[in-house]
Amino acid sequence: MIRLHNMQTRPGSKHRVKRLGCGESSGHGKTSGKGHKGQKARSGGSLRLGFEGGQMPLIRRLPKRGFNNAAFHKNYAVVNLSDLSSFKEGTVVNEQLLRESKLVRGNGAGVKILGDGELKHALSIEADKVSASAREKIEKAGGSVTLRQKPVQGPREAEQPEQPTETTDTETTAKPKAKAAKKPAPKKKKTPAKSASKKKPRKS
Repeated sequence: MIRLHNMQTRPGSKHRVKRLGCGESSGHGKTSGKGHKGQKARSGGSLRLGFEGGQMPLIRRLPKRGFNNAAFHKNYAVVNLSDLSSFKEGTVVNEQLLRESKLVRGNGAGVKILGDGELKHALSIEADKVSASAREKIEKAGGSVTLRQKPVQGPREAEQPEQPTETTDTETTAKPKAKAAKKPAPKKKKTPAKSASKKKPRKS
């Protein structure tokens, strides 16, 4: 029976890596597979992926169409339940505590709890995202999960309509009076004498 202690690789799957730049005695010729001079023949000399000698590379020559959501992708720091089992019962686990415990490092969009492992005691967890299996195991152990809500930043805040302010009874009664006072004065009616003088005489 094959077990972990007696497993062996298939014959021929592993072989010694070809050593480059070792001269004529290496058995691969004078230049040993590195060609004659140039950047690739030097130790440490390499070219980045997609480099085409300075000409416009293929990735820039091809047209780009459609929408790509990669620019809006968020990377979360992943923490499993097996990592949280080291905390004592009743501990409030948040991002600050995880960073102090070296379980979360670097900059990310937040903390996400995954359900790998088991949790045997109750913890109060504050995170940005929690998987369904992790939430079920945390609540089964008697703990609680609180999702942090970050404020929306950008022009969407300005688009929100302003809430109408509450007005008192005195203000509502005073407003129509002010409007009535600002009514324009009625226009003067023309007298019949003036209107008759303006009429043109009839031709005979």
